[in-house]
Amino acid sequence: MKTIRVYVDTSVFGGVFDQEFKNQSTRFFEQVKTDQFILVTSALVQAEILEAPQEVQGLFDELLPFAEIVETTEEALRLRDAYIEAGIVSEKYSNDALHVALATVSNCSVIVSWNFKHIVHFEKIPLYNAINVLQGFHQVSIFSPLEVIKYE
Repeated sequence: MKTIRVYVDTSVFGGVFDQEFKNQSTRFFEQVKTDQFILVTSALVQAEILEAPQEVQGLFDELLPFAEIVETTEEALRLRDAYIEAGIVSEKYSNDALHVALATVSNCSVIVSWNFKHIVHFEKIPLYNAINVLQGFHQVSIFSPLEVIKYE
């Protein structure tokens, strides 16, 4: 079976240190370290991590050898803008739309996030994918780590 490219936003790194999300986030990153997923993250996540607590920054640094870091491109910015124009999220939450765009343009099959308001939401996922198709991109699956980690 082909290892899937999984885009991880900032919330999953922080989730390791949050009681509610700790177990699933930790297990997800353990599975990344055993090559069960290809970890893709972005320069945007790197920038957001700089504002996070020291322990989250440390975890991010520890996972860098396992990660592919994608840069923000004009293509990703255009796709983000298309999401905003479609009303999926407002300009105020443009970084959330940019996470989805970065995952899409970097050919990730899956986005993993704990952001239930603007990313992992049953009404928003089909809208992101409709814009992806209209813009000539593939659809992307969006889940929380709980739904992605492999169970025995």
